[in-house]
Amino acid sequence: MANNKNSRRRFGAVRQLPSGRWQVRYRDPLTGQLRPAEETYETKTDAEVALTLLEASILTDTWVDPDAGKVNFGEYATRWLQERKLEESTRERYETVLRLHILPTLGPRFVVEITPARVRTWRTHLLEARVGEPSVVKAYQMLRAIMNTALDDELIKRNPCRIKGADTYDVPERPTLSVAEVFAAADAIAPRWRALVLVTAFTTLRFGELAALRQRDVDLEARLLRVRRNQAELYSGKLYDKAPKSRAGFRPVAFPASIVDALRHHLEHYSSAGPNGHLFIGPRGGRLRRSNFRDDWSAAKAKAGISAEVHFHDLRHTGNTLASQSGASTRELMTRMGHSTARAALIYQHMTSDRDRAIADRMGEMVQNELKKQDPPAASGTDVARVD
Repeated sequence: MANNKNSRRRFGAVRQLPSGRWQVRYRDPLTGQLRPAEETYETKTDAEVALTLLEASILTDTWVDPDAGKVNFGEYATRWLQERKLEESTRERYETVLRLHILPTLGPRFVVEITPARVRTWRTHLLEARVGEPSVVKAYQMLRAIMNTALDDELIKRNPCRIKGADTYDVPERPTLSVAEVFAAADAIAPRWRALVLVTAFTTLRFGELAALRQRDVDLEARLLRVRRNQAELYSGKLYDKAPKSRAGFRPVAFPASIVDALRHHLEHYSSAGPNGHLFIGPRGGRLRRSNFRDDWSAAKAKAGISAEVHFHDLRHTGNTLASQSGASTRELMTRMGHSTARAALIYQHMTSDRDRAIADRMGEMVQNELKKQDPPAASGTDVARVD
């Protein structure tokens, strides 16, 4: 008589344990040895279904060795970072995120133990510890990238980072300055920084791009700045030039005639000498750093009556908004900003409701002009409303 607590099949077997739960056993396709499944089941039917799925995964070559993921996550993540080709400053940022936000909690675990539930708990603890949301997003993005590689390495069956919306955050709306405020700040700041304020606002270059500009990159006649490199700063204070993030970063950027005189004056009095000399330099002749003029910027804002909440980077934000209001297309904004995707450009276009209103007003003028050409003139919607 067959033992009803044990069931052998063509593939594997199920049996009931002393605890009353059911265990699945099957032959490991790598070793040929009989091995138990990772989980036990409440009913025999559940166990048989699990065995059928195991057989299907082996036949379709989707089976993942449960022991493969028993690799220390901390060691795996560290090696993952070491093997990536990254810029020096980017590698430094990644190392900081890994060290501060990922390894303290997840480092001692096996890769296979990084489950969706554990990822949710880890992320929640970061937010509860008042880690800034941008830092939490970066940590989550990095963890997801590491686990994607673990998936490619067949250490896990599925990436556990599946929290909807956890890879993005809403950037607070930054203030913009009026043209008058830009010039007020430029006039209020120390003379050596006046051109820097105006160029930042009206070319929208990033700080690293401004700091890397050379005299030969300035064409006053054509009113162009040629962006060829980007200055990066490490936590140690080391400065170095690197190529822009993408091909879109290599670009000429035009500037308005209203700042030509300021740039010419700057070139004559404050730039480093020679064609390869830096356009913007520190007060002692060294490389430009944010710390060089931070106090001067704060003082200039106060003197010009500009909110203390306005950051220097908001000058770039102001310029992008002005460019959009001036009628720049999405592609033109992308080119000017040095972006390879339309996402950032569309943000500025969405912000320019005044521009949209102007378009609507011109459409209305066209409608009225066409209506006036008709004989007799057709009644407009407004006229009809007045009659009613």
